[in-house]
Amino acid sequence: MQHHKILVVEDEPTLSRLLSYNLTQEGYEAEVIDNGMEALQACMDQTFDLIILDVMLPGMSGFEVLEKLRKRGVKTPVIILTARNGEEEIVQGLKLGADDYVTKPFGVAELLARVSAVLRRVKGDADGGAKEENMIQLGDIRIYPDKYEVVLNDELIPMRPKEFEVLLYLVQHPGMVITRDELMNQVWGYDYIGGQRTVDVHVSSLRKKLELNQETVKIDSIRGVGYKLVVKQ
Repeated sequence: MQHHKILVVEDEPTLSRLLSYNLTQEGYEAEVIDNGMEALQACMDQTFDLIILDVMLPGMSGFEVLEKLRKRGVKTPVIILTARNGEEEIVQGLKLGADDYVTKPFGVAELLARVSAVLRRVKGDADGGAKEENMIQLGDIRIYPDKYEVVLNDELIPMRPKEFEVLLYLVQHPGMVITRDELMNQVWGYDYIGGQRTVDVHVSSLRKKLELNQETVKIDSIRGVGYKLVVKQ
């Protein structure tokens, strides 16, 4: 069994001990750091399979750590820990390149499920080339559901997991108007407590990426309702 190495960046001692203990019990190797500067340095000095990053940190915030990591080319998956009702934090974290998030207070089981899901997706990306690839072609765009990859004009378009899942759901329902609620339920799950703004942010980002040098596939906004994928022949 592979031992995944996870960095926990959390300045609240009780929570960091709880996270470390439960991750270790699940068979992960956990390292805890309580401030942003040290966390950033640790990520530059060594390799982790996943980072659990609190947004509220002394000195350098979790957002600053995440932004600097992504600008320096560190692609390690990041799950951010945000405050209750912190939708603005969630949106900002996703824009900066977070892979997922958990809102405080949270159950340990929920966090461990998120950790497992993110690591499983990353492993799926790494293993994807070994088997016959599942692929959807739309004009100049190729979509690989098993690898969470989108290729436009032979160039890989970088996408966050939820952006890809939104695109895939729209692709599976071409020409149909999909409501924001339906997208939220299908992509984020029925128990998601965030608002529809999260959906809009993902679609807006997705739209910008899709409009790079192609006009075959568009995502239309249906005012007050949701979105529709339009494929021009």
